[in-house]
Amino acid sequence: MGSLKWLWLTVFVLAADLLSKNFAQEWLDYGVPVALFSGLDMTLLYNRGAAFSFLSDASGWQRWLFVVIAVVISIVLIVWLKRTETRQWWLGMGLALILGGALGNLHDRILLGYVVDFISVYYQSYFFPAFNLADSAITLGAAIMIIDMLFLEKQNDDADDLQQHKSRRKA
Repeated sequence: MGSLKWLWLTVFVLAADLLSKNFAQEWLDYGVPVALFSGLDMTLLYNRGAAFSFLSDASGWQRWLFVVIAVVISIVLIVWLKRTETRQWWLGMGLALILGGALGNLHDRILLGYVVDFISVYYQSYFFPAFNLADSAITLGAAIMIIDMLFLEKQNDDADDLQQHKSRRKA
């Protein structure tokens, strides 16, 4: 079973992402910013490419390439979650966040042919590319996995070594 218990987080991210994109499409006019406060607008945009609109100007073949990549990555993440030990909750949480975000954007690509973005962050005249909750979950999940790899993986390895040592002493 591994860390499949974290799939509840995947479902939560997916639901929040799809609901927020639906809200954005119903309440925002395409390309018209709605200021929330200085540095943050809600601006409905459609991304036909990948991160930072990579390949968005291609003739349409990129849609199916990104669909295939997202499906493969999602399968890998589910298998990885299943193989992750329950005590590695930090890693399980990161994988679940990434999976939820990947599935949210996959939904858009398959059904719409583009990803709905609506969060626009800027400073003065410098704009970060628009994004959505799925992108935020992927970014947060990746950050959690990096923290796990840099700081927590060693603790897990040490705990494994201690457990093996105790098992040998009992034998």
